[in-house]
Amino acid sequence: QVQLVESGGGLVQPGGSLRLSCAAFGFTFSAYYMSFFRQAPGKGLEWVASIASDGSSTFYTRSVKGRFTVSRDNAKNTLSLQMNSLQSDDTAVYYCAKAKTGIMLISYVSRSDEYDAWGQGTQVTISS
Repeated sequence: QVQLVESGGGLVQPGGSLRLSCAAFGFTFSAYYMSFFRQAPGKGLEWVASIASDGSSTFYTRSVKGRFTVSRDNAKNTLSLQMNSLQSDDTAVYYCAKAKTGIMLISYVSRSDEYDAWGQGTQVTISS
């Protein structure tokens, strides 16, 4: 059974850092693209970052580029998102997601319908 379990959210002041982790179970983690999405209060689901199955390529939405880093450890079946210089606009529930395939067109990585398994979500709140 495919399962994604997230951890690492919390409350942090503006300018602070957090690291999210996503543990994967029930599938060959190293064979699939993985991504993070987020949903801010009252807003729709927003793509944040993606990483290729072997970790060789990463992609970010413009608002987090240079501040967030997505990585994976295929030996430990773990996906991570290091978030630095956090801003109030980063407040959201963050979800990790498993892509349907191991190869994706760059234009497809941000589409939520290209993913078939989701974590439970972890709350990230940026506030002073």
